[in-house]
Amino acid sequence: MASFDPVSAVFEVGGKLIDRLWPDPALRDAAKLKLVELQQTGELAKLAANTDLAKGQLGINLEEAKSTNWFVAGWRPAVGWCCGIGFAYAAVIEPIARFASTVIFGYAGDFPAIDTSLTIQVLFGILGLGAMRTYEKKQGAEGNR
Repeated sequence: MASFDPVSAVFEVGGKLIDRLWPDPALRDAAKLKLVELQQTGELAKLAANTDLAKGQLGINLEEAKSTNWFVAGWRPAVGWCCGIGFAYAAVIEPIARFASTVIFGYAGDFPAIDTSLTIQVLFGILGLGAMRTYEKKQGAEGNR
C-alpha cells in the first residue's frame, strides 16, 4: 500500500480546481504554471502541511463534541449566550430602561452602549448553523458524514 503524499494530493486537487474555475485557456495555463512554481519552490508543501493541521483540528473538535463536561463542550452555548445577552441589552433592555428613566425619573444622561456589530454577526452565524442542523435532522441526514 502506498503512503499518502499530501503535496501530490494538493497538487492534483489544485489542478482539478483550476480546470473548473478558469474557463479561459490562457488564464487556466497561467494558474497551472503558478501551481507548478509553488510545488517547485516548496510553498505547496507548506500548504499541504496546513491541510494536515486542519485534519488534526477536526479530530480535536470531534473529541470536544463528544465530551459531556460543560467546560469542554459548552463553549458553543456560552458564545450563544454572550451574543444573546448583548443583543437583548442593545435591542430590548437599554431602550426600555432609557425610556423609563427619561419619562419617570427625568434622567437625561447616556446609557452604556455595546458595539453589537461583532456580536450580531456571530449570533446570526450560530443561528444559521442551528437552522442548518435542524434541517439536516428533519431530512434524516445527520448520520451522513
